[in-house]
Amino acid sequence: MRVVATEYISLDGVFEEPGVWSGPWFGEECGQFKDAELQASDALLLGRKTYEGFAAAWPNMIEETGDFGVKMNTMPKYVVSATLDKVEWEGSVLLEGDPVEAIRELKQRPGNDLLLSGSAQVFNAAHAAGLIDLYRFMVYPVVLGGGARLFADGLSQVNLKKVATKTLDGAVTVLEFEPA
Repeated sequence: MRVVATEYISLDGVFEEPGVWSGPWFGEECGQFKDAELQASDALLLGRKTYEGFAAAWPNMIEETGDFGVKMNTMPKYVVSATLDKVEWEGSVLLEGDPVEAIRELKQRPGNDLLLSGSAQVFNAAHAAGLIDLYRFMVYPVVLGGGARLFADGLSQVNLKKVATKTLDGAVTVLEFEPA
């Protein structure tokens, strides 16, 4: 499997709670893009906060989201957490031990994409360990002026190579990078 980190980001680098600020620009093309991305994935990789948010929302959204909601609810979900004792959302597996080693082991499995969404701590640990194969940033035309940034302070420089750029719904720019 390859690790694909996909993140919603404002122009000033905020990725926190995109459901609050991304809505005005998320149109039909964004929906089709996210559907294709999910269909190309075999599993999700989530940190605790993202897992808890997804687990609370997605089981209640199957009817309104169709095949997307079915896949979200039935596909394997690997959860990194030092505080959870169990995960109850269908298909969820709590990764034990060193999260970097657990992700490294998942990457060795055959299959399509392992989709990492949100989950800043998992993202930064995987980034620092060189485990992300594709960085996919959906950049929204908004400056939020505050909020959590995706990349943690103190990370070592990592050079990336742009592999794709596209614009969705005339507003959202998708930037894809691989490690250089």
